[in-house]
Amino acid sequence: MANSSATVLIVGASRGLGLGLVREYAGQGRKVIGTVRSADPPTGLHALAAAGRVRVELLDINHSDQVAALRARLAGEAIDVLFVNAGISDSSADTLPAASTEAFTRLMLTNALSPMRVVEAFADLVVPDGIVAAMSSGLGSVANNSSAGMEIYRASKAALNMMLRSFAVRAGGRRTVLAVAPGWVRTDMGGPGAPLDVATSTRGIVAALAARRGQPGAAFIDHRGNDVAW
Repeated sequence: MANSSATVLIVGASRGLGLGLVREYAGQGRKVIGTVRSADPPTGLHALAAAGRVRVELLDINHSDQVAALRARLAGEAIDVLFVNAGISDSSADTLPAASTEAFTRLMLTNALSPMRVVEAFADLVVPDGIVAAMSSGLGSVANNSSAGMEIYRASKAALNMMLRSFAVRAGGRRTVLAVAPGWVRTDMGGPGAPLDVATSTRGIVAALAARRGQPGAAFIDHRGNDVAW
């Protein structure tokens, strides 16, 4: 059962799916902290904070000093759900031959290495039966890759998935570790033609996380709670 007095920490919550997750948890009456990279201009998260529903913290996950500073500010918090949502995409036309070294490095850093550094930094604040999750993608499934395209993005999410599994094995314990594929969602990243709206995806994700609670180890799931092939 969720610890309703513990904190839900959503990393990367200024808009889109991250903001949607904050809205879902805040709507349940949970204590929520959301992070943004900048306070200027104000974001949708700041609007929720102004209404007294959430707390906003500044964090760029690619800056290790900011990760350490936030970890220090949150010392003593009991985190029930740690969800790292931050990430970036590339063009659907970016196959490996067309990708620059800079683009490869940028996506691997932001989508795989930096999220895992956040997980490692905050894991000791997560309650023993809590949830550690990161926003992956169905495109990160090696088994289901039958169309190619977005190859660096796919690789970055597959790397994230692998590191989440390694973390779960190394950390042990009763915590549930989840890589989450949100579906194709109408966000800045997903585009206007996506079939899912943010509320439908995030409502499903929150329910799926609750349903998986108490199942130690790592799993790769979609927004309906179904297992996705690694």
